Amino acid sequence: MNAETLATKRHVVIHPDLSATAQGLAARLITAILDAQASRGEASIVLTGGTLGIASLKAVAESPALSSVDWSRVNFYWGDERFVANDSTDRNAVQAEVLLSTLDAHGLDRGRVHAMGSTDDFATPEEAATAYAQVLAEEAGNEGGATLPIFDVLMLGMGPDSHIASLFPDHVGATMTGTPVIGVHNSPKPPPLRVSLTFEAINTARAVWLVVAGADKAPAAGVALGAAASRERVPASGVQGTEGTWWLMDRAAAALI
Repeated sequence: MNAETLATKRHVVIHPDLSATAQGLAARLITAILDAQASRGEASIVLTGGTLGIASLKAVAESPALSSVDWSRVNFYWGDERFVANDSTDRNAVQAEVLLSTLDAHGLDRGRVHAMGSTDDFATPEEAATAYAQVLAEEAGNEGGATLPIFDVLMLGMGPDSHIASLFPDHVGATMTGTPVIGVHNSPKPPPLRVSLTFEAINTARAVWLVVAGADKAPAAGVALGAAASRERVPASGVQGTEGTWWLMDRAAAALI
């Protein structure tokens, strides 16, 4: 995809502050799930962690529109995970319980919640990555040779260094090809061991949402939305949904765009 086409598929939505951004994300996510279910009977959502990502899930849990969704027909995945113990609060999957535990009372099918493996399950992040790639292939049903399910919405946070998922600038994950999931060593941000989707998986999603808040993210957002950034140096610049990419931001994070 050339730079001009990519730019036309980018959308920037700016909210006043983090709280308003989380509320907007919650409403947008519920609508996206309803639309996906109306279209093909189910929805598949890739979750993210981080302050705004988890605040958004909490906002979904508290939304008056929560019961409008058939949660038994929603599939959940993660874009990355810290390779730590299964019950560690560092894990995105544990933090996401702020929503998932609420959804248990609304018909959530835990068999459709696909968390990445932990140190309790695997000896290395590579083993966890291989297992998650197998889960994705199984969920894809291998129809037409597919190795990934259809992701209706894939949510990503962004770090002040422009990293997304666990793909960091000038780090091996940002250049990895040939696999949808990788093990990450020596992460510049603790903990050092992680599991992450690659660009090859991320960019198959119909809609990718970059959820970004805080003044410390403004320089990276400004560069990522510029014309000259490369995904190896500025990973957030290499994200592109097949139907569109949405930057959902608070005013502080958007200050330099």
